[in-house]
Amino acid sequence: MDDDGLNGRCLCGAIRYRVLSEPFDAGYCHCRMCQRFSGAPVMAYASIPRDDLLFETGEPVRRRSSDIGERWFCGDCGSSLAMVVDDAPDLVDLALATLDDPIALPPNFHIWRESRIGWFDTIDALPRHEQARPRTERLRVSLG
Repeated sequence: MDDDGLNGRCLCGAIRYRVLSEPFDAGYCHCRMCQRFSGAPVMAYASIPRDDLLFETGEPVRRRSSDIGERWFCGDCGSSLAMVVDDAPDLVDLALATLDDPIALPPNFHIWRESRIGWFDTIDALPRHEQARPRTERLRVSLG
């Protein structure tokens, strides 16, 4: 990450953002909500402090998607951008594929494998969790 941070955008470019700190806890999520949000069998996210995500153009639509959090997306093109979970309101889970250079943040684990679509799998050797991970960086950050 350079001094200007990481940059990203939605598909149509109406929303452009900058991340000011190093993202952490990069991982794949196979839950049904992520599948439906993205239209894909899996999403890859990384967490960042909410104050370190700056929208340079546009603002995402925020929609309460479940009883645990809200999803952010572009109101023009529909690109999935992020999620904020109630148990960690000071963090944003940013959709890694929306970064201009997502190669720099490879996922380190899989969660919610119990919802994995049977015809999709990855060949990596990353840790796999049937639901959420037992102890996450998010918990450490939110609990101090």
